[in-house]
Amino acid sequence: MPVDVKLPVHWNINGQPDRYAGKFLGLFMMPIVVFIIGLLLFVVPRIEPRQKHIRMSMKAYNLMLIGIVLVFAALHVVVIMNAVGKALSVDKIIPALIGALFIVIGNYMGKVRSNYMLGIKTPWTLSSELSWNKTHRLGGRLFILSGFLIVLSSLLSTGKMTMVILLCLVFGTVIVSFAYSYFIWKKDPDKYPNGGK
Repeated sequence: MPVDVKLPVHWNINGQPDRYAGKFLGLFMMPIVVFIIGLLLFVVPRIEPRQKHIRMSMKAYNLMLIGIVLVFAALHVVVIMNAVGKALSVDKIIPALIGALFIVIGNYMGKVRSNYMLGIKTPWTLSSELSWNKTHRLGGRLFILSGFLIVLSSLLSTGKMTMVILLCLVFGTVIVSFAYSYFIWKKDPDKYPNGGK
């Protein structure tokens, strides 16, 4: 790889690179980002108020973390492959990776116990175990469905259409989960005030 090579580090909605970085930054930016994320995700559980719940959720937590790291690793491969002249269809690969990550997260979301760090955190899920559990079961299914639809869209649609579908699915999942968490909270006789015990 030439010393003065410029590596693409950002692509527009059509999958065309629109931002470049020097060799050093291009090669090491993604690993540095992954390291910082990993460090934060290592430290944050240790200051989580609901320690018992976070310990019970560590398997799901670690598997989701691995999924995030693998997505970043795949993105790093895309950057390097484009830099050495092996152009990849970024407008298809990146949404497919995001969809795959949604599937991984959705598969384990229902196994996460209530906490302030990980999951669908609304005032109602944090103050009702029933709302937390039911919302995360529903949210997990929505994430899995969204992930499959995003992957399918990345294979069959243009980059712009895939991005529109991705955003609609994300916002739809957020809105439905938010509303559902309130609906379940209202029916829970054991809910507790002020967000936690």
